[in-house]
Amino acid sequence: MSRSVWRVALAGFLGTGCLVTAVSGCGGTGLSPAGYASRADTLPWHQCEETSSSAGFECATLRVPLDYAKPQGEKIGIALIRLRATDPSHRLGSLLFNFGGPGGSGVTTLANAASAFSVLGRRYDLVSFDPRGVDRSSGIRCLNGPQMDQYIAREPSGSTATETRLVTEFAEGCERNAGRILPYVGTVNAARDMESIRQALGESRLNYLGFSYGTHLGAVYATQFPKKVGRMVLDAAVDPSVSMLDMAKTQALGFQRAFDDYLADCARTRTSCPLGADPPAATQTVIKLLDDLGKTPGKAGSRVVTEDIARAGITQALYSKLTWPLLTEAINEGRKGDYRGLLALADQYAGRQPDGTYSTLQFSLPAVLCADTTDRPSVAQAEDLAKRLEKQSPIFASTAISAGSCSVWPVPGDDAARRINATGSGPIVVVGTTNDPATPYQWAPRLAAQLRTAVLLTLNGEGHGAYGQSACIDNSVNSYLLDGKVPARGTRC
Repeated sequence: MSRSVWRVALAGFLGTGCLVTAVSGCGGTGLSPAGYASRADTLPWHQCEETSSSAGFECATLRVPLDYAKPQGEKIGIALIRLRATDPSHRLGSLLFNFGGPGGSGVTTLANAASAFSVLGRRYDLVSFDPRGVDRSSGIRCLNGPQMDQYIAREPSGSTATETRLVTEFAEGCERNAGRILPYVGTVNAARDMESIRQALGESRLNYLGFSYGTHLGAVYATQFPKKVGRMVLDAAVDPSVSMLDMAKTQALGFQRAFDDYLADCARTRTSCPLGADPPAATQTVIKLLDDLGKTPGKAGSRVVTEDIARAGITQALYSKLTWPLLTEAINEGRKGDYRGLLALADQYAGRQPDGTYSTLQFSLPAVLCADTTDRPSVAQAEDLAKRLEKQSPIFASTAISAGSCSVWPVPGDDAARRINATGSGPIVVVGTTNDPATPYQWAPRLAAQLRTAVLLTLNGEGHGAYGQSACIDNSVNSYLLDGKVPARGTRC
């Protein structure tokens, strides 16, 4: 899906209803700062063990029900991090973040990227969390480091039988090592956790900034608790209604389009693009590199670099235009037999740590995706889709094979997270980027329509996510979150 980590951390997923025509919105309560007065914070905050005390970060753990149908039953801990407002005399309350995934660690990302939100941090306490099943919050782990190395090097496979065996072994590992939590990690429960966080923070409403999968999470929260929605921004929007095969197709085409734009930029902005004189020639260079690795995997130190690993590295670099120069260097070096750059990018994509362990990203991602839908296309159907996409997406068609993974998942899915309707909330700002490869632009107006209380803000540009790319976008988002000024309908930057 919209596997994403905030770009700053990397550098160092037409309804009817009322129209949003005023700052106060419609169908909800007003947006004046006075309405955001915080009550008592009941969380036991303490100095974070993993961040510098001089940075001012605080951490806490909130106990929530594993199963909300049994509120007095087993509890799990939700890990949180906070950076207090730097202008407390004008504090508006708390601003909760989700940076994407599903499966990205909000604790780690906010600790690394808080400076990107310094304008908002003047008047808001910046707060983020690891959703249930992620890292510090009862994180799902399915395979150990060496097993994951082998899995990532071989998946996706062009053979239906091999692919079925690979994803079945992966799913069995998840059931064996995390079966207790797998039935409860879906987005509906994560949104309930956000409501518990709001209450524990003492906020009368939830102010929220979600990226990528975080837009889905925010939309589900707004559907469940519309009257508790404060100022909410959903950037790099996901359309929860799409099928698994449609999602895979849209993303394969989206990354191909981003790759074509990258090659065009290489040819246009460099005296001599090392990958080829023009985009078609450069595309053939990359296809040959991938084909060669498919026949004979390369080595980077003691590690094997396969076609799938190289493709993952290319995918990672397309999330932001800032990493395009790194991609050119990595591909050019790969042509010469040096695969370290592609491997480093692939490790970043997979959440692989220098010590060979993995974050929970690649484990919690399928767990949430499969929990959030009853859609279960077979591996054979996904393989067929990949074959049909080969001409349109010669680099990324094979990634569509992953759409069959839920067919062997040990836990049945539920469609509640796909039904979005925030009627009764105040205005929600949905942001889309026209050439976003991971959450293609057409998903943004679709999500806005499903919410029924949203206004769409558009960035004409490249990359996954708009905030931080454009002063126009940043000013519009900041003005809304800080002053309650809703962007005019149809605003484009």
